[in-house]
Amino acid sequence: MSEIVKNPEILGGMPVFAGTRVPIKNLFDALIGGDTIPEFLDDFPTVTLAQVQSVLAEAEHAIDNPVAA
Repeated sequence: MSEIVKNPEILGGMPVFAGTRVPIKNLFDALIGGDTIPEFLDDFPTVTLAQVQSVLAEAEHAIDNPVAA
């Protein structure tokens, strides 16, 4: 099961961590801004380390496996 949920009833369909209202974008913004994963988790206690790891793995898979032309 994906930890990324897109539901038009939650934040207008913005991708969020499953079971939360925390946008996935917040994770990448935090990492780009220099925060560590523990700092992100402190800021968003409804998100688990397992969820962060799953989202990062999904992103890695998407980057490593582009759609064939």
